[in-house]
Amino acid sequence: MPALEIRQLGLTDYAVTLAEMQAYTAQRDAGSADQLWVTEHPPVYTLGLNRRGVRLPDNDIPLVNVDRGGKITYHGPGQLIIYCLIDLARHHLNVRQLVTILENSLIECLAGQGVAAEARADAPGVYVAGKKIASLGLRLKNQCCYHGLSLNINMDLQPFADIDPCGYAGMQMTQTTALNIPLTMADIAAELTQRLKEKLAYVR
Repeated sequence: MPALEIRQLGLTDYAVTLAEMQAYTAQRDAGSADQLWVTEHPPVYTLGLNRRGVRLPDNDIPLVNVDRGGKITYHGPGQLIIYCLIDLARHHLNVRQLVTILENSLIECLAGQGVAAEARADAPGVYVAGKKIASLGLRLKNQCCYHGLSLNINMDLQPFADIDPCGYAGMQMTQTTALNIPLTMADIAAELTQRLKEKLAYVR
């Protein structure tokens, strides 16, 4: 199995990164490496394929229509994003199983800092005391997925108030700094990518 490649991208434009994910996925073959792209974005709303009844924001932040599942969410500086470009057939996984891997990796990372988090069957993502701290969204093409997870670290949460996050009216958001987790974004990214490597059965 090709090694898992981890790309540290820093701050990237959302639309450019989306196009690069789509291009990489479209040209993949059996020998293409799976990749995790670690990044964050300037302020942007992304609107998934489930657009019925979505409350759109009334502000100056750009809105991009995207091809992942789900409804609307917000990305901004201080939010860790890990895009998962994974060949699911290679791992004998379906999308639901990958979502569980992503959720469990986040939950275990938070548990290591003494924070109890949970997943919800009715609303993908990870929650702490009823508040959402991480969101998930994936797209599958030819048994290869892209998009991934976002984890709120130290960001301005106000733009979430101008939407119904992931389609849920009144959804409250939180972040690691609000939970007194001292780890930096780089620390958390390193731990999360390691957990993902282990759960996807790559050699440690």
